[in-house]
Amino acid sequence: MSPLPSLRQLGYLVALADTLNFTRAAERCFVTQSTLSGALQELERTLGAQLVERSRQHVALTPAGERAVERARALLAAARDLADEVASLADPMAGLARLGAIPTIAPYLLPGLLRGLRETHPQLRLTLREDQTVPLLARLREGMLDFALIALPWDTDGLQVIEVMVEELWLVAPDGDPALSRAGLRVDAIDPQRLLLLEEGHCLRDHTLAGCGLRERANPNGIEATSLATLIPMVEEGLGIALLPEMALKAGILEHTRLLARPLAAPAPRRTIALVARPTSARRTLFEAIAAQARALTGNSARPRRWG
Repeated sequence: MSPLPSLRQLGYLVALADTLNFTRAAERCFVTQSTLSGALQELERTLGAQLVERSRQHVALTPAGERAVERARALLAAARDLADEVASLADPMAGLARLGAIPTIAPYLLPGLLRGLRETHPQLRLTLREDQTVPLLARLREGMLDFALIALPWDTDGLQVIEVMVEELWLVAPDGDPALSRAGLRVDAIDPQRLLLLEEGHCLRDHTLAGCGLRERANPNGIEATSLATLIPMVEEGLGIALLPEMALKAGILEHTRLLARPLAAPAPRRTIALVARPTSARRTLFEAIAAQARALTGNSARPRRWG
């Protein structure tokens, strides 16, 4: 039987692919540079192909290396799932679980979610990562996360998905703004030139544009926010108006501001909050428990109160 690559070697290859630097890859793997370099050379001999182009100033993957990295990520994720499955046989609701969430969900849902899980499953330890959707799903698929809370619509092909709630986006503007004075305000009545958005990479930006029937664009004044915490003062200063999710409004994001929130007439822009996991994940029981806890917290039928 021909020799097979080791998981350690594959982990070194992925680290090098992520950093394109032998020193940083070795630091990430907690080994010396010579150990990492030697292991990758042995991997190349095992596979019978050059995976990495090396020079003093340049590190790059060969086509064979790129394909090997793609398969290595999947194998490492499957190996982590195998370890989780065996460990979960003793108690599926105990041990370490790694949860990610996007920034427009994390501050408003995670505190109550973690408190509830800690009370019902004291042996469970959750680590958290807040990030945008694309990097979160990449880490999920690579096995660096077990679950992620994201907002749909989004491409979740090949993932397990449990929908938690559907929420509308509400119009937010300063008290006295003409945009709030119209009865039964429709989304097509919103002035797109006044609409402030989060920067590219945030799914709420995509959901806002799609809900308003707008194409991807930059703000005509060159104004975009990096987070909801930045967006709120910008709206309060009269730089524009915004659409915010019900979740953030229920959490009191507009308290101590001069801003008011109003629902839009149907069909209003909306997004679906969902918990996702790899299809190979062995932690289905925990996956469903986290989704159920999140669903209970959100109160699907509840709507945020009107401010002002």
